[in-house]
Amino acid sequence: MLDTASPAAKAAATPPEKADPPAATAAPRPPLWRREALALALFAFFALAPAIAQVGAEGYLLSLVIRAMIFAIAALSLDLILGYGALVSFGHAAFVGIGCYAVGILMAHAVPDLFVQLLVTLLASALFAFVTGAISLRTKGVYFIMITLAFGQMVYFLTTSLAPYGGDDGLTLPSRSTVLGTDVLENDLVFYYLVLACLVGVYAMLRAIVGSRFGRVLRGTKENPVRMQAIGYDPYRYQLCAYVIAGMIAGLAGFLLANQLEFVSPAFISWQRSGELIIMVVLGGMGTLVGPIVGAMSFLFLEEILARITQDWKLIFGPLLVLVALFARGGILGFFKRAK
Repeated sequence: MLDTASPAAKAAATPPEKADPPAATAAPRPPLWRREALALALFAFFALAPAIAQVGAEGYLLSLVIRAMIFAIAALSLDLILGYGALVSFGHAAFVGIGCYAVGILMAHAVPDLFVQLLVTLLASALFAFVTGAISLRTKGVYFIMITLAFGQMVYFLTTSLAPYGGDDGLTLPSRSTVLGTDVLENDLVFYYLVLACLVGVYAMLRAIVGSRFGRVLRGTKENPVRMQAIGYDPYRYQLCAYVIAGMIAGLAGFLLANQLEFVSPAFISWQRSGELIIMVVLGGMGTLVGPIVGAMSFLFLEEILARITQDWKLIFGPLLVLVALFARGGILGFFKRAK
């Protein structure tokens, strides 16, 4: 039979379509100060530490906090490639050593200016990172670990062979670096706030890098490098760039360490020092940026406390690390986040 119903009747008989669900509204992003509350608290503690130290052994406490901040800078540099790029480098201390020896060698040749030393440090670290990274990043997994370890040990044995610069015994610096011909860094308080400014600057720079398109691609190469390559990104180039940035920041840490101790030694470059940097990152929390600062502080403060109890303090520290690995996935920060 022919359908004689009018179009209006057909429309009336047709069940109405379901309305589209309302679009989910994105949760408002918390303000910057709340997202960076822990980092701001740590920086505030560092800023107030000199005043707090006046009630005790000021020189000792300031020296310990300066050392913690310097190693926090080195740990931050490692977190960029380890926490965000899954690149386990067992030769990262080589960059710290390059920074130290750039200061020491220039001092030995009567070039004490801070700006010259810092420029040489950054250029030497970047060059070494570019050459070694270009080779190391062609390997993966345990092979990458072993080749970075090999490059680190090459630098270690090179410095032990530098007889004019102390060899195995290291090299004592005549003074700290000068700023435009002045010895203003001989004042411990001025040097303290210089280190703090470097730490804050490095943290802010890495936070901007991680939050940028470059950082998102770097995290993507960590999760699935094949997929990143399929959508048009070259993981090798991004990882190499991150490796060079990390090397330069670690070189800055070495520059500051040499000025604090007024002494450089091949011991700063040993693979054990690279292992300690990895422990700091893992202890605080990988891939957080705040975690390496917490990890560096925890590692050095625990070392000082346990060393007062026994010379074999590592026998106590080792089991503590095992407990962290078993019960605090994500490090100290991960433990407290889950405890909330």
